[in-house]
Amino acid sequence: MKKKFIIILFAGLFGCDNYLDIVPDQTQQVDLLFERKEVAYTALATCYAYLPKNDGVYTSFMTMSDEITTPIAKETDGVRIMKGQQSASNPKFGLWSGWSDQGSLWEGIRHCNILIENIHNVVDMTEEEMNSWAAEAKFLKAYYHFLLFTYYGPIPIVDENLPISASDNEVRVKRRTIDESVAYIVQTIDDAVLDLPVRELSSNDLGRIDQVIAKSIKSRVLLYAASPLFNGNSEMYSGFVNEDGEHYFNQTYDQTKWDLAKEASLDAINAALENGVGLYEFSSTPPNYEDEYEESEFLRTLYDLKYTIVDKWNSELIWGNSNPVRDNDWWQMQAACMMKNPSASSVEAAWQWIAPTLRIAELFYTDNGLPIDQDLTYDFQNRFNTATVSASQNYQAQYGTTTAKLNLNREPRFYSSLGFDRGYNRTWGNLWQLRMKKGESHGRIANSDDYLITGYALKKLVHPDSEGDGYNKIVTYAWPMIRLSELYLNYAEAINESTGPNQDAYDALNAVRERAGISNVEDAWGNASISATLNKHTTQDGFREIIRQERLIELSFEGNRYNDIRRWKQAEQYFNSPVFGWSVDETSVSGYYNITQVGIRSFNSPRDYFHPISINEITINPNLTQNLGW
Repeated sequence: MKKKFIIILFAGLFGCDNYLDIVPDQTQQVDLLFERKEVAYTALATCYAYLPKNDGVYTSFMTMSDEITTPIAKETDGVRIMKGQQSASNPKFGLWSGWSDQGSLWEGIRHCNILIENIHNVVDMTEEEMNSWAAEAKFLKAYYHFLLFTYYGPIPIVDENLPISASDNEVRVKRRTIDESVAYIVQTIDDAVLDLPVRELSSNDLGRIDQVIAKSIKSRVLLYAASPLFNGNSEMYSGFVNEDGEHYFNQTYDQTKWDLAKEASLDAINAALENGVGLYEFSSTPPNYEDEYEESEFLRTLYDLKYTIVDKWNSELIWGNSNPVRDNDWWQMQAACMMKNPSASSVEAAWQWIAPTLRIAELFYTDNGLPIDQDLTYDFQNRFNTATVSASQNYQAQYGTTTAKLNLNREPRFYSSLGFDRGYNRTWGNLWQLRMKKGESHGRIANSDDYLITGYALKKLVHPDSEGDGYNKIVTYAWPMIRLSELYLNYAEAINESTGPNQDAYDALNAVRERAGISNVEDAWGNASISATLNKHTTQDGFREIIRQERLIELSFEGNRYNDIRRWKQAEQYFNSPVFGWSVDETSVSGYYNITQVGIRSFNSPRDYFHPISINEITINPNLTQNLGW
């Protein structure tokens, strides 16, 4: 870390248009910043400005997993990391040092400390207001430490800013152990909760931190801390020690960490429910092309699922990033996901090259709520063959057309999240019948690099009313930082790891499944006529697998999968194999529906479990220990 920073205060978060450049080590200028509430508000906005921009296609951690891929010409840094192209000389997605439109989180932490240390000097604020703003900054400081912990493991703790007079040795901070890092993050969140408002519901304050948000993130922190990557990981990190020989990673598994995660998750759920948070249900008027909406439970479920993500500030959203990528910006995630409209005069904001992988298409359940290889009624062995869409499958795909069996008889989340050849897409304000072979209306045109390389489109992140003929026609929404369904999944996982499966864990999981339009876990896995592994949910190991798949489905494409796979120590299994899709350069049914390799993934264990600290940072601060393998 450096002794000085030039601090640029961005004021766009809550609607203020001015900005102010401040050198915080110059006391007089800091005093001016905290002289009046109006100016101090700018300092608060700056604390929020370091939140990762996950709805920017080139800054989103969503692109970093095996969920999606792109044509080579359109690769993001996230995709390059998954191909083994990360480096310590110039880290991609380097939250430690910052990159491109993402500032260093250490700078963000410094901003938070400046506000905490000076907010009580503001003369036109009440004590309650000052305490509340300081609490927001405390939480954000804890959250930035948590993000650094997630991607780098053991981290320094910067609870106070060092003065300009600090010695070189004081500035050269050291990494702390995993347990010390977690303890600091949790305690700082707890301290913040004391002075935060219970729930921010004012339209002018959406996205600002409150108790429900803080408790929800605490649930995630403790869930991660209890997980195999961080809890007694002697397998990977027995030799990872500091200069005093102290292990950065606790070498002994601690079961009680799951108890803490369970308690925090239940506390967060109760706080959310008591303050009006609930699983989303679509209540608006459906578009006029949905003639059968009222008669079809399947269609109604699709709308529940689709609008859970894109309906602005809906009841399920616990915390959303209120302004990561601005309206009209060309690099919005929606643009990269949105399919082109062949009849539009312009498609500048519809890029059509973020493509879900075949592995993810296989991940979703059958319509019986079981994995495709566990449902006795599902033709798993022939899933890559084709079939004619029957009348009973008309809501899934176009009646009488031919598509892959893999695309039929699947759960509603499959159809709300993925577009496929001969399926449907509600986009550009219309209902599209998708035709995705080469040269067809939604397939690859000639040798264009704007195409869906796997043959699957990502519908989940695109608002149905967004139009791609101009960036100003994209309907924006707050990126979901955490929503209620995750808390239920956190709780189920923590219970199972703490005590094994019980009814509370089933109920938590079933809340998510019911909204998804599938049967509860007991009925699905307890039915001998459909379940290949009868009563799998009744054992701890079996229920663990069920919970993990449920989580990967429900939170798909929201930026969670990369961290979940890592914390479960399963990256070698998922992130070290080729990427497959349909043969999208083919024009015939027989040619198109062949599996083809469209990319590679490379994961070097244990090196790639954590990101490298920039070599430049190590040079500046020799007290920093580099992560293993870098």
